[in-house]
Amino acid sequence: MKRFAPALAAALLLAAPALAQDKQVNLKFSSWVPLAHPLSGGTKTWMDSIEKASGGSIKGTLFPAEQLGKAFDHYDMARDGIADVTYINPGYQPGRFPYIAVGQIPFTFSSAAKGTAALDAWYRKYAALEMKDTKFCLAFMHSPGTFHSRKKIVVPADLKGAKIRPAHSTIGELVTMLGGTNVQGSAPEARDMLERGVADAITFPWGSMFLFGAEKTVKYHIDAPLYSTMFTYNINQRFYNAMSGAQKKVVDDHCTTEWAVKLAQPWAEFEDAGIPKMKALADHEVYSLTADQIGEWRKTVEPLRKNWSDAVKKAGGDPDTAMKDLDAAIAKNGAGF
Repeated sequence: MKRFAPALAAALLLAAPALAQDKQVNLKFSSWVPLAHPLSGGTKTWMDSIEKASGGSIKGTLFPAEQLGKAFDHYDMARDGIADVTYINPGYQPGRFPYIAVGQIPFTFSSAAKGTAALDAWYRKYAALEMKDTKFCLAFMHSPGTFHSRKKIVVPADLKGAKIRPAHSTIGELVTMLGGTNVQGSAPEARDMLERGVADAITFPWGSMFLFGAEKTVKYHIDAPLYSTMFTYNINQRFYNAMSGAQKKVVDDHCTTEWAVKLAQPWAEFEDAGIPKMKALADHEVYSLTADQIGEWRKTVEPLRKNWSDAVKKAGGDPDTAMKDLDAAIAKNGAGF
């Protein structure tokens, strides 16, 4: 056995540098939703999995509820290193991320989990074009949301003259097209905007209405999956570059379509559970739309596709190819209407 000792010693010496470079890394994750939000639990699971896979060399801390910065600033926070990883709503910054904005067009995705599988697989190619000053990790969406209002909204014409807090820039375009007024505010600000009369209606998924207390300020709710919001996790590039090769692999293994769906699924279940909960409230009216009324909404949103195409062209891209690729991803995952 002694003759193998030198070989064993040499192997240990070769392994030592690789182990030595895996120094402790403390990952700061910034989010703008509260700790009670289902995404916070999903993010914690994501970070715990990274810690375990890295042998404890990457430890994460979650900073929820805009502790490190406002929701609108989270992309720049990842870029500038204010946080190491951030939760981003690209639609909070109109025109900045034209490719991913396609998912914001109403009637694009029918469900969060299947939609996320399609979105993430499709967007990886295009994130490299419009999010290149950070490391893109993954993309996902919430379960389709709708209009929640003080006065009943049934057809597109009902938005004329109304003050709407839109979920993102594309819904903002729709409101403007229909003669309404956009009132900008992040999700945590929605309830206050309604209480103060700054907004007459908001676009929100169902479960989050209760989480943010917004159900106390409105009475009418359209029971139809009108729109979705796109989200991403992005990593500060310098933070990523400073990690060892083994640590980078761990992070890469957690920046996948599979993990995007893992984050989206429990959140979708939470949001969908809000529908029967809202219907059970005696002082609220949750109502369906007729086929003709849905047809009106579909016809109204068509110009948004041209606006999206023009924005991609302005950014130097090819919208026809991008849309073809997205349609293929949606069909593959059964994510369309």
